[in-house]
Amino acid sequence: MRLSAVRIQRTLDQLEDHSNLQELYPLPVDSPAVSQLNELFGDHTFFLDSDGLHIVEPAEPATSAPTGKVIKLAAWTDNERKALAPHRPEATGIVVNLGTDELTEDEIEEGSPDERRR
Repeated sequence: MRLSAVRIQRTLDQLEDHSNLQELYPLPVDSPAVSQLNELFGDHTFFLDSDGLHIVEPAEPATSAPTGKVIKLAAWTDNERKALAPHRPEATGIVVNLGTDELTEDEIEEGSPDERRR
C-alpha cells in the first residue's frame, strides 16, 4: 500500500511512541532502493528503522476510519545497517489510523506534514 504524504505523517506521528520501532523514517519514493523493494514486495511506502524494513497494509477497521497494520519484511544483517535480509512478513501487532488523504482541522492548525517533519 502506497501512502500519501498526509498518511505517512499520520503514521509517523502514531509510531513515534512505540518503543519497538526506533528511528523510523520513510524511504523517499525517488530512492534507488525503492524500485528494487517494489520488485520484491510490491508497490508500498517503505519504512526503515533500527530493526529493519516495514510497510503498512490495510487492516480491518475497528471504526469507519481506514486503518493499517505495520508489517516487518526484512531485518538488518549487521550492526552497521548496510544490508537487509528479507524474511516472511511478520505482523508487529501495531495498527495505525490512516484516516483520509486530507488533513483534519487539528492537523491544519499544527501545520502541513512537510512543516511538521522539519
